[in-house]
Amino acid sequence: MRYTKTALLAFGCGLVLGLAVIAGEIKSLQRVASGLMALGITSIPVGMLVDWRRATRAAPNAPRRGSKIAAPRGSHAGRRPRKAALPKR
Repeated sequence: MRYTKTALLAFGCGLVLGLAVIAGEIKSLQRVASGLMALGITSIPVGMLVDWRRATRAAPNAPRRGSKIAAPRGSHAGRRPRKAALPKR
């Protein structure tokens, strides 16, 4: 979510700057505020794609529960003991 947060932050800064430009009637910063908002809006989908790509690449490297690599052969340390068989009649 790092890149998506950055894009949202850029859009938010442009929005606040735009509000300040309108409230203060500062004509020189109108283009800057508009450009910052446009940059933020267009970079949100790009940031989401990059974050998704990073998340899917990191997932296969995570250790899986119950993997056979962690326990030595013949070790049953992670298993529950078997239930005893029911007595025959």
